Amino acid sequence: MNQIRVAVVDDEALVRHALRMFIGLDSSLTLVAEGATGLDAIALAKRHMPDVILMDTQMPQMSGIDATRAITRLPVVMRVLMLTTFSSDRHVIPALRAGASGYLVKDTEPRDIIRAVHEVYEGRPVLSPSISQELVAKVASAPDPRDDVAREPLTARELDIVRLIAQGRSNAEIAHELHLAEPTVKAAIGRILRKWSVRDRVQALIYAVSNGIVDLS
Repeated sequence: MNQIRVAVVDDEALVRHALRMFIGLDSSLTLVAEGATGLDAIALAKRHMPDVILMDTQMPQMSGIDATRAITRLPVVMRVLMLTTFSSDRHVIPALRAGASGYLVKDTEPRDIIRAVHEVYEGRPVLSPSISQELVAKVASAPDPRDDVAREPLTARELDIVRLIAQGRSNAEIAHELHLAEPTVKAAIGRILRKWSVRDRVQALIYAVSNGIVDLS
């Protein structure tokens, strides 16, 4: 199993301590850096290049959302998992727009936080299907200037996979539905992300809904 390199960014020392303990419970996770501000997050991302960054939304100097936007524009793929006390659309939607791969509130069980780190590392959004569909639909309703960029068209099979992703299906479920091997599905999803210049399933869904490829209504 690959070691997943994790960074924690939160302005509360107690939260950082708790996350440090949670990460230590999983032998496949390694804590490589900690920070207390959005500026810290950008600096540690550039220096340590963690696989996953656990990030608060509201911090001094720079918000976690602004830091996420800067980090997801870097040439190295790093997933950002927002972990915050705020659960309203007013916070969730900007975080997803900024490129976050998942969004959790701080009362999430430790085991679920650890599971979420693994999920976003694998490129899967940490949202239940119902929440994912509701949020993605709202995010997609606001135009994004990046959607004007020409994207390579998908094959019919790739479009089928996107529509199943929109239903919240896992790779295994998609493989079963389309009578494919799971590695074939994983490879196809990788091609979809590359063609659309997006980092993960959340961003792919946002693009698909924004451009009328899938309908979550």
